[in-house]
Amino acid sequence: MKPSLFKTALGILLLFSLLPATSCRNNNLKIVTVTGEIPVSKMGVTLPNEHVLVDFASIDSVGMNHYNRDSVIAKVLPYFEELKQYNVKTFVDGTPEFMGRDPQLLAELSRKTGIQILTNTGWMASDEEKHLPKEFKDMSAEEIAAVWIDEAKNGIGNTGIKPGFIKIGLNKVELTETDKKLVAAACLTHLETGLTIMSFTGPAEAALEQLTILKKYGVDPSAFIWSHAMEEVKSKKILAIALMGAWIGLDGIQNDMMTQIQIERLLQNLKATRQLGRLLLSHDAGWYQPGKPNGGVFRPYSDLFSSFSLLLQSEGFTREELDQMTIKNPAEAFAVRVRKITK
Repeated sequence: MKPSLFKTALGILLLFSLLPATSCRNNNLKIVTVTGEIPVSKMGVTLPNEHVLVDFASIDSVGMNHYNRDSVIAKVLPYFEELKQYNVKTFVDGTPEFMGRDPQLLAELSRKTGIQILTNTGWMASDEEKHLPKEFKDMSAEEIAAVWIDEAKNGIGNTGIKPGFIKIGLNKVELTETDKKLVAAACLTHLETGLTIMSFTGPAEAALEQLTILKKYGVDPSAFIWSHAMEEVKSKKILAIALMGAWIGLDGIQNDMMTQIQIERLLQNLKATRQLGRLLLSHDAGWYQPGKPNGGVFRPYSDLFSSFSLLLQSEGFTREELDQMTIKNPAEAFAVRVRKITK
């Protein structure tokens, strides 16, 4: 999107910030986990974008025959056990269908550890569209949404396990027709199910284009998580999208001081404009990768708590503000309810 188009879209979409979004401050609202529904009040400290397993093979070769569930659990279990010392209650798994999504694996891991896990419905167009089903090109947005809605209402395959959010992945540049169709399908699915849309996006221009599509379908920005927002280099654009009411996914936290300082400075800017209530903090970490020896190199899920939170506290962030970003915000973001633009 060219700068002039960015300004035009920004002018239109800033109207969102004047519209009230539906709040989840209602204990009757629910979160959908792989072991069943829970009240939103039970979500607790949450990691909103992580991975247990990811298979980067093309759709023709991806499958559960590439790994042994017991081996995956043996690899992942210590990292989940580590989270208990930080009082983590909920783990949002961002692996979509055709990239290694395995709801039964997640359910077993949840039962073994007591940590609540969310899985998703949705598809990924990134990586040259190699993770999309062959029939995708001939499907309408309505037909795609029907597949995802069926999973939300009846469960994934014959597992009986239901998704707790919608996950889509785009190409991180100006949206293609494929990208736009995925976003439209996500909107239709949200309007029918109330599930939140998490979009693997990157730069702000792509996020803005998606918010334009949400507006077309009458979906409020509060139903949208802009994943990998830290890839946008201009903090003013991140602030603008936060002011529209979308969720800002800063999910690149890792044990690297330069990365942590970069995200901390961004948080300071958002704090100064009272936008901490739009942030989601996570690592996008893990994961067991089929085909790699012993599942490959595994990045832990604990840097947010073991080092980054200490950096934030040393720079003036309070315990209440940390709780806002790790407890209150995820509950608000993932609570199931339809969020329409209200006039």
